[in-house]
Amino acid sequence: MKVMVDGREWPATTGERLLDVARRNGLALEGTCNGDLACATCHVVIAAEWFERLPPAREEEEDMLDLVGDARRTSRLACQIVLTPALDKLSVTLP
Repeated sequence: MKVMVDGREWPATTGERLLDVARRNGLALEGTCNGDLACATCHVVIAAEWFERLPPAREEEEDMLDLVGDARRTSRLACQIVLTPALDKLSVTLP
C-alpha cells in the first residue's frame, strides 16, 4: 500500500493513520497532540478525486478544522484518516 504526499509516493500499511505514515517517513507534518483531536497541526488537503472516498469527518474533527486559517473544502486531519485498501495511493498535499 502507498500514499502520495505532495506528488511523492510513500509506503503505508493498512490500518495505519496517515499521520503515522508522515512521521515514519520524516514528512513535515507536526501532529502536536498525537492524534487526540486537540489541535490541527496535522492538517492536510485531500485531492478532490479522493475526498468522497473517505469516511465523513466527525464533529470534533470539523471543530478543529474550523481553527485552520487556510482550510479548504477537502481539508482533513491526518490523525483521523485510517488507511484501508480502498485508499491505496491516496493523494494529499501539505499546506
